[in-house]
Amino acid sequence: MHKKLSVIEDVIEKVKIKDAGQPEFLQAVEEVLTTLEPTVNKHPEFVKAKIYERIVIPDRAILFRVPWVDDAGEVQVNRGFRIEFNNAIGPYKGGLRFHPSVNLGILKFLGFEQIFKNALTTLPMGGGKGGSDFDPKGKSDDEVMRFCQAFMSELFRHIGPDRDVPAGDIGVGGREIGYLYGYYKKIVNEHTGVLTGKGLEYGGSLIRPEATGYGTVYFAAEMLATRKQDFNGKRVTVSGSGNVSQYAIEKVNELGGKVITASDSNGTIVDEAGIDSKKLEYLLDLKNNRRGRIKEYADKYNTKYYEGKSPWDVVRDEGIKIDIALPCATQNELDVTHAEGLVKAGCYCVSEGANMPSDLSAIKVYQENNFLYGPAKAANAGGVAVSGLEMSQNSMRLMWSREEVDAKLLGIMKSIHKTCLDTAESYGRNGDYLTGANIGGFIKVANAMLDYGIV
Repeated sequence: MHKKLSVIEDVIEKVKIKDAGQPEFLQAVEEVLTTLEPTVNKHPEFVKAKIYERIVIPDRAILFRVPWVDDAGEVQVNRGFRIEFNNAIGPYKGGLRFHPSVNLGILKFLGFEQIFKNALTTLPMGGGKGGSDFDPKGKSDDEVMRFCQAFMSELFRHIGPDRDVPAGDIGVGGREIGYLYGYYKKIVNEHTGVLTGKGLEYGGSLIRPEATGYGTVYFAAEMLATRKQDFNGKRVTVSGSGNVSQYAIEKVNELGGKVITASDSNGTIVDEAGIDSKKLEYLLDLKNNRRGRIKEYADKYNTKYYEGKSPWDVVRDEGIKIDIALPCATQNELDVTHAEGLVKAGCYCVSEGANMPSDLSAIKVYQENNFLYGPAKAANAGGVAVSGLEMSQNSMRLMWSREEVDAKLLGIMKSIHKTCLDTAESYGRNGDYLTGANIGGFIKVANAMLDYGIV
């Protein structure tokens, strides 16, 4: 006789069958829903209205072709996507990712996570995500522009300031947002807050480029404060060298910590002297202007370089000592062996700047070793929070100062931290940030869905 599955287990099993070819989405659903188990008995109204079953299915998934012409005059074809997952508490909100790995499953995972992350910010934003398997790496500015215009020629019909507001993500920075917004504005003949991450000259917000990295560090600082600690004198490992990593390094430096690593898809540098403000300036120029590789940093500053290894490989294999880990590169960059490596390295705090950088086996190790663990949907919500603030500024036709936006960002990250702790405690899971973040975000969305009836 088979053991009867719980409501949550039943939903997870159905997703495994129906979305079998989408491992990242399955992983996200399992990670979130497993922590929602305590809500089932407390909220029978959610069970009756099938909220758990409904919340794992997007409102719609849009797939379209993107034909464009490269510099050689050759026609190229990519796939474009927009996943509008859930708009119960506000317009769909979430980035666009341009990367060869982009597919339906990855974007569904990102859109699903975005629902709860956005709910935690306290701002009225639903969850969505989109992008293309286009790779901007190695393309000329003209090629990127032509692709962005072709992409927007279809996307424009699905978005709007009160409907769906995309932003940037991996492969979509200021350049891409400019090309996308310019073409949107041309097609619809409106200057409106339909994309965030815009340039300051045409409706962008101060602190937006820095927001995800700053927010990740602010969240870590809040976690450290629960143990009467701070960043001062701490050794910090950061993965990646893009936007999130760059500003996480800057904020750690401001708070007195020492970042000893950065990486890209080719390898990792370890700088025992620390990536100070002057070195960070060089890193920003290398990555943002010259689009070079991290090895050039190692050559310039005579530091160790590990070809083909992530910072987590290096920490695990080389016995480097660290206190705090900030994974800021991409999903599933840490597995169980990396997490065990962090334990041996003396690390006790992980704050996630990337989306789902730790797999389920790594998270288990953090929890078993009493880590301060800030899951992505809480720790990296600063980016979308300031995107929400950009939407507010656009709606009011005004611009806040750098200090005002940074103060609002810090306030939001403190509020998210408090929500995580308070929610975890009210469900009998003291100090469990993962449960607190998932339930805290879910309850808000679930109550809104309940109020709407069966739609």
